[in-house]
Amino acid sequence: MSEWLVLSLAMAASCAVVLTIVVFNSRRFGPDDDTSGTPDVLDYMTMMIGVIYAIVLGLAIAGVWEGRAAAQDSVRQEAQALHEISQRVQVYPAEARDRIRADVDAYVTYVVHKEWPHMAEHQTLNAKGTELLNTLRADVTRFVPRTELEGQAYQPLVDQVAAVDDARGVRGENAGPTMPAVVWFGLITGAVVTVGLIFLLQIRRTFRELLLAGLFSVLIAFLLFLIWDFDAPYGRGIGATPAPFLDLFPHLGS
Repeated sequence: MSEWLVLSLAMAASCAVVLTIVVFNSRRFGPDDDTSGTPDVLDYMTMMIGVIYAIVLGLAIAGVWEGRAAAQDSVRQEAQALHEISQRVQVYPAEARDRIRADVDAYVTYVVHKEWPHMAEHQTLNAKGTELLNTLRADVTRFVPRTELEGQAYQPLVDQVAAVDDARGVRGENAGPTMPAVVWFGLITGAVVTVGLIFLLQIRRTFRELLLAGLFSVLIAFLLFLIWDFDAPYGRGIGATPAPFLDLFPHLGS
């Protein structure tokens, strides 16, 4: 199911539930019912609970956004290290150079077209990608430099392979959700409490009150969807993308 369809259904459902409760609840009151009897302390408590929940939502959104940014940065570092390997190896003999570049292309192609969908669906890396990286590492480290220029290039190439491995590990760690279940429990419970508090203020069926109640519930649903979408950095619509690989290796994009 599309993430945007999930968002639309969640927003529509939350708005429909709130408006339905408002309409049915308002039937219990007569036209002469006094709506000015809400205690001041209740107004204050409602306001404070809303403020506290807004702070919690803001912190949650900031946390998952930071996680997404870190995930995208690890992808950029991995792609950049692979690009450096492909460029620095040009001082090697043709046979070794072509073999290492073929290893890099094979790894990038697999990550973009095979491992990325697997990672998004199963939230883990694929063993085949690790095997291709090990092949690249073996071809880089087993090369025996014969000239001073090749010797100067050897250690930086080994370091770049280590950088790829490190960035790949970070990508694997970020593949799954970052928000603990207990945090989700708090966010959803807080949303129910915050939206439910509007019924304590004796809301009526006027257009203005129904519109505000609907917009408020839609906003809460949207913010929760935003957290849910960012919570899986590689698995959903607004998550990190393999664009750095395609930018540095455009010939492997098709």
